[in-house]
Amino acid sequence: MKTMEKRTLVTQKAEFRATEDEEQLHLRGYFIVFNSETNLFDNYFEQVAPNAIDDDIQEQDVRALFDHDTAKVLGRTAAGTLALTKDKHGLIGDIIVNRDDPEAMSVYQKVKRGDVSQASFGFYITGSDDEQRDDGSWHTTITGIQLFEISIVTFPAYSDTEIGARAKDVEQLKRERFERRKNNLKKELEEKWKIQS
Repeated sequence: MKTMEKRTLVTQKAEFRATEDEEQLHLRGYFIVFNSETNLFDNYFEQVAPNAIDDDIQEQDVRALFDHDTAKVLGRTAAGTLALTKDKHGLIGDIIVNRDDPEAMSVYQKVKRGDVSQASFGFYITGSDDEQRDDGSWHTTITGIQLFEISIVTFPAYSDTEIGARAKDVEQLKRERFERRKNNLKKELEEKWKIQS
């Protein structure tokens, strides 16, 4: 299990929209899509497994932000202004828009017009499976996350820090795999030598 590291991940094929019922305005849709592969950089891919999100996600304190900006809070599970539910496709967020907040109304109108339509989320990795494919690329399935925020974003992107961190992860995996192969070969040779002696 890896040490907990703060990360964000772009939501591929995000599907959310601005809606209105008789009493409230909502920003609602998928903020995490399960088993949707993201190409982070050359030869490195990630996806989120359905079991990575706890079934009790609504009981956790998660915030909805605009552009990952902690000064632009759109909703919060602890306040009852953000509802999070899981289905087989992904994690659905339902934000109740604060009509008294000009920034929240601005985001609502941007989504309604289609000017903003993408999503991302911030989390700590608590579990992952890494594998190297036959073509030499690396693939990580995130099997456990501690979610702390979902974001409606103008430009979903990774920071250079995150790309650098994941590149280091790949290099570490390569070193570990090399060491395992070296140790296994050493054991095989030692056993062969014992048999022949």
